[in-house]
Amino acid sequence: MNSAQLLSDKILQQALKSQATDIHFYPFTQNTNIYFRIQGKRILHTTISTVEYELLLTYYKFTSGMDIGEIRKPQNGTIPYQTNSQDYSLRLSTLPVNQLESLAMRILPQGKHFSLDQLFLFKNQLTKIKQWMNFRAGLILISGPTGSGKTTTLYALLEETLKNGSFQTITLEDPIEKNIDDILQVQVNEKAGITYQTGLKAALRHDPDIIMVGEIRDRHTAKFALEASLTGHLVLSTIHAKNTIGTIQRLLEMGLTRVELEQSLIGISSIQLIPIISSNESKRRAALLEILDGKLLSKAIQGENINFNHYKHTFFYLKRKAWSYGFISNETFEKE
Repeated sequence: MNSAQLLSDKILQQALKSQATDIHFYPFTQNTNIYFRIQGKRILHTTISTVEYELLLTYYKFTSGMDIGEIRKPQNGTIPYQTNSQDYSLRLSTLPVNQLESLAMRILPQGKHFSLDQLFLFKNQLTKIKQWMNFRAGLILISGPTGSGKTTTLYALLEETLKNGSFQTITLEDPIEKNIDDILQVQVNEKAGITYQTGLKAALRHDPDIIMVGEIRDRHTAKFALEASLTGHLVLSTIHAKNTIGTIQRLLEMGLTRVELEQSLIGISSIQLIPIISSNESKRRAALLEILDGKLLSKAIQGENINFNHYKHTFFYLKRKAWSYGFISNETFEKE
């Protein structure tokens, strides 16, 4: 092993031991700070010299297939990593800053599959979104911030569904975060001409029952996903929005009409991860889901003024319930 590889291995081992989901390299002229994101919080891990960091960055860019000579443009890449018989995929992203390049790394476990039961704090929410998968056509959306578990939830839903039946399932992802058996997973690669739009067109020619679109980012992807759901396909996707009502607003801003949403949307689930109190003191987060479907979804799509205080689906109500049951601390309830 060369010095850069040794340093990389040391940092990764420490990150995995700390149960970090991300590593951030923040370079300055002389020194580079290394941060771990643990339980959603960004924590300073250590500082190395920028000379060391540049060697490390070159090593990462080379092994992930990036252009080593390109420092003016953002780049992305992936590296497989194995330790103690556990497989990981490292998702790398560079960003030019002040004559240097910062690096962000997402750590994605490959062999670790979460069941739906392990993901959610309240099991009745699990029952609800499982019922959505009984539809043979329509659009199911999971919204929330980066790192909240949207894609993990979709993976778990797909795996749960495939246990109970055989369905031609195709995913379009950027990047593929986890390899799953019995699913055709397509890597979006805009440089090679495989965009979400072209990928969707090709996927529809493969007679799919279920299509998962990694993320609805723009009006073109939104339109294609909607059209696929209206032509006899069950479409699952994620979108960045604060809550369920915010998801509807984003779709309207992308050019979809209320009539189209009324015809296609099965349900919207907005997700938040919160730290929970564990008896064995191990660190864990669980998901709360703000769910919108049925008649309430129809009213929201039509823009009716709804007093959500009368309903038990809001994040505020769910957090208060979690706090009253002793699942979360008072500090978490007030802060979150």
